[in-house]
Amino acid sequence: MKKEVRISKDSTHWVVAFYYIGAIVNPAQEAELQKQFLSHLDVSCRLYVAKDGLNGQMCFVASDAKKYMDWMLGREQFSSIHFKAQGVDCHVFPRCTIKVRRELVALGTEVDFSKRGTYLSPEDWKAKLEDDSQEKIIIDTRNDYEWQLGHFENAELLPYETFKDFREYAKGLKERIDSKNSQVLMYCTGGIRCELFSALLKEEGIDDVYQLQGGVINYGQEAGSKHWKGSLFVFDDRLSVPISEEPVETIGTCLHCKEKIENYYNCANMDCNELFLCCHQCLEKHQGCCSSECQSAPRVRPFSFAHTPFRRWYNYAAKKDELSSLNPKYVGKS
Repeated sequence: MKKEVRISKDSTHWVVAFYYIGAIVNPAQEAELQKQFLSHLDVSCRLYVAKDGLNGQMCFVASDAKKYMDWMLGREQFSSIHFKAQGVDCHVFPRCTIKVRRELVALGTEVDFSKRGTYLSPEDWKAKLEDDSQEKIIIDTRNDYEWQLGHFENAELLPYETFKDFREYAKGLKERIDSKNSQVLMYCTGGIRCELFSALLKEEGIDDVYQLQGGVINYGQEAGSKHWKGSLFVFDDRLSVPISEEPVETIGTCLHCKEKIENYYNCANMDCNELFLCCHQCLEKHQGCCSSECQSAPRVRPFSFAHTPFRRWYNYAAKKDELSSLNPKYVGKS
């Protein structure tokens, strides 16, 4: 059944997120079909195609978003895709990027998707969080910088460096909890990581595994912000967004002064480029850098309060003369 996408009528653009788990017989051919269809639309995106499915974060003018979703849902293989859309005022990706990947999430291992965890609708997820009758653990499968900005109450951040480490975490979790009597609830931004990680947990013998259907994005749209703290990190020019219109507690803190803040910036040192939370006062004091070492580095961008992610160096090449006049360290750099 096609799900109605609810969004503000005043939005000129739609940010559309989706994924599809299933066999793609010829990923290169599917990528080419996507390129051909999108070439006629006003779109910026990151779309990845792999033998195990699709993962897309896309931004369209509103009318073109509808065209794309109708096209995808009209293809039998993709008719069950759940699109999540948010209204914005402009494009939030730098370009239209469509790539073929070996796997959707870099696990380095095969996953038996038939063993995926049980889906919980946003309302059922909220009910589970409020049910104290059974022991449970809530797992946030995202990165630490996503967690720092916002997360569900009592959720555990995974202690891994890369997603490939998850199997070891799963083995340790089985030894740490009563796997027969404890419920495991997991969530991520849009839902795709939980598709893989829930299956890995069940392969390790943890039976009672649940995943938030549609991720945090869907929860905010359908259930509001109860039990959520902070904002949601997103991988586009916005960097952080509220999950709903309801007020929530700010939990992010400035790297330098520890003030409560929700603004992420890239370090102005182009050879660092680290994402860090920072207030305006500290950002100006440290000239956009995450440390004093970065302030004295050879390739430091001119200071700016720009909230959007900085681009790679080649995006600045056309303005090299202009940038060099602002910061002599740019001269001769490429």
